[in-house]
Amino acid sequence: MKLNEIRDNEGASKNRMRVGRGIGSGKGKTGGRGVKGQKSRTGVSIKGFEGGQMPLHRRLPKRGFNKPNAIELNEVNLGRIQQAVEAGKLDQANPVTNEALVAAGVISKPRDGVKILGVGELKAKLTFQVAGASKSAVEAIEKAGGSVTLLGAVAQA
Repeated sequence: MKLNEIRDNEGASKNRMRVGRGIGSGKGKTGGRGVKGQKSRTGVSIKGFEGGQMPLHRRLPKRGFNKPNAIELNEVNLGRIQQAVEAGKLDQANPVTNEALVAAGVISKPRDGVKILGVGELKAKLTFQVAGASKSAVEAIEKAGGSVTLLGAVAQA
């Protein structure tokens, strides 16, 4: 087989149907749109319209609420922090803060802070200054000889 011999399998692609090109084509005159009415015209889309009946998306009740001043945190697992320490991106001498994690490439945006989660294993002795930490994360950090300082009004959970 040569590059100039490569082609689709037989019947793999169909030619485009050209509508509205004379009655003899089988798709002429109305072009497959039926006759008359709004939907036979061009540029019509009636999404969600139910003939005047109240549409489904308006019959159903509204649910939920987006808090306008919600605190948006980055969630980082201990395993990911250990990877950064082993790669030499996080310095064990300096405290682990939001800015340090951004500089190390562990998180991309600083947002409102960092919450440490307990998935993975931490072997390095680190000092954390973060907005939040799970109970399992705090236990694992203290077991490794480190400490956690919680900043701001984010509750420990």
